[in-house]
Amino acid sequence: MKIGIPSEIKNNENRVGMTPAGVSELVKRGHTVYLQNNAGVNSGFSDEDYISVGAEILPTIVDVYGSADMIVKVKEPIEPEYGLIRKDQLLFTYFHFASDYPLYEAMKKVGAVCIAYETVQKADHSLPLLIPMSEIAGIMAVQEGARFLEKPQGGKGILLSGLPGVQPAKVLILGAGHVGLASAWVAAGMGADVIIADINIARLREISQFLPKNVRTLYSTEHSICKELPTTDLVIGSVLIPGAKTPHLITRKMLSLMVKGSVLVDVAIDQGGCFETSHPTTHSDPVYVVDGIIHYAVANIPGAVAYSSTLALTNATLPYVIELAEMGWKDACKKDQALVKGLNIAQGKTTFKAIADLFGDIYVKAEEVFS
Repeated sequence: MKIGIPSEIKNNENRVGMTPAGVSELVKRGHTVYLQNNAGVNSGFSDEDYISVGAEILPTIVDVYGSADMIVKVKEPIEPEYGLIRKDQLLFTYFHFASDYPLYEAMKKVGAVCIAYETVQKADHSLPLLIPMSEIAGIMAVQEGARFLEKPQGGKGILLSGLPGVQPAKVLILGAGHVGLASAWVAAGMGADVIIADINIARLREISQFLPKNVRTLYSTEHSICKELPTTDLVIGSVLIPGAKTPHLITRKMLSLMVKGSVLVDVAIDQGGCFETSHPTTHSDPVYVVDGIIHYAVANIPGAVAYSSTLALTNATLPYVIELAEMGWKDACKKDQALVKGLNIAQGKTTFKAIADLFGDIYVKAEEVFS
């Protein structure tokens, strides 16, 4: 198969779809890999690194899309890429359609085959291609939250760890999935007073067995969240409903309960955000203020640590890329139910129910389009 790896053109997205090690595995199996000139530079990989393992370098993004049967990238295509995508071309990337109707509409119209990293799901309900980026986002959410609590950044001027005789900051984490757990470990390790909230009691019971003593669990309701907000310095929103739009757990009215200079970090912004007042921001302009509360809502948090992120992402995606390249998307989906869950759009049809329901569209079972 001919596989294309374009440069990412989303604002400050420094990752690349695959490492040279991943490309090497594909080339060894007889596939052709086209890389856009300098696509890997911001992740720490030169064109020479890719050429040495058999990749072919193409000068423009137009050349890559025009030459490849399958596109492997990191973030969803943005508007300048829509016209480059061909009917029946396979795109394997993060899509997050729930927060981007124009993208959804464009992919259906062109007839692309869209397999979304974020909805590839194993039989045990784990999300293998979302987990590594979730872990990175969870770690960075604490780093960024601590930074914007600093007074020069507009924050309260609070040190997350506290000091002898000085209380630490209080961190409220909404969602006890991979993002939330990573955030809890880092915030706890820095010495913060941490609360992690979820509606899944079994999950809270499970994680309470091994989290540090400065992390408490909380059953998540509007009432319980409101009780914590007046004394909370940093809120990290990490709620995920796979493929669907994230519910708003903090409304604008609830912001009045918080002390000015407190920080909200919305890791769920890719799926619409879990704060009513959230809208996507970028690494170059990451925050804004609503009612005195600082909002950090960067939609590609792991892009800031591109080298680490690209290595972790390729480790997770490579087995699936190999399956798709060796078998084609239809046979790969027939063999692997995890990929069936990842199939969001094919042949102009919506094959992921949560997306079809959200946009009031017709849902077609994935098996009907590859049978």
